Amino acid sequence: MNIYTFFRILALLEGLSYLALLLIAMPLKYIWHIEEYVQNIGMAHGVLFILYIIIAFFLYKCKFCNQKEFIIILLASVVPLGTFYVDRKYLKNNLKK
Repeated sequence: MNIYTFFRILALLEGLSYLALLLIAMPLKYIWHIEEYVQNIGMAHGVLFILYIIIAFFLYKCKFCNQKEFIIILLASVVPLGTFYVDRKYLKNNLKK
């Protein structure tokens, strides 16, 4: 598996974990007072988020993306559905140089 495939999978998992945290775990916590999902999904999302940022820095340092793409990739990690946009727009086509 090359770095692009790994990063695309990581971006997908990070985006899914963020959506699960926002749409499943948070309502369960604040509406029904069930906190264990926030703890478990939150931990998984935190690990995936950190890996996403580390691999994005690696891609930038190895000149696989330019500064503008790098900033967009980083900003997309904090926007819901942002990693899906990055995958479609940048990872699928532009990073396969």
